Amino acid sequence: MKESYFQSQVIMLAKLHGWLVMHTRAVEIRPGVWKTPLTGHAGFPDLVLAHNTRGVIFAELKADKGRLTDMQEVWLRTLADAGMQTYVWRPKDIDIISDALAGKI
Repeated sequence: MKESYFQSQVIMLAKLHGWLVMHTRAVEIRPGVWKTPLTGHAGFPDLVLAHNTRGVIFAELKADKGRLTDMQEVWLRTLADAGMQTYVWRPKDIDIISDALAGKI
């Protein structure tokens, strides 16, 4: 499954269960060249999800065989050390993701 399709599924589930969703989209800076504009350190998680009773989640989405970059690991570890909920989610985890966003786990 393409990561973009998986991301769409997770965003749909989050919205369905009352989460606010933040995702920075890539832009085409010239034909065929896409970049995600940012200021700061690379590797920030793909999604930030906020819920008024369930807190804030920082989620990195990966294809089943995708690997975290060193900076993605740094971000997730730093956020977790600061008390945030952090996850690396893959398409095979969709049932667990759905339950987590529904507040079942």
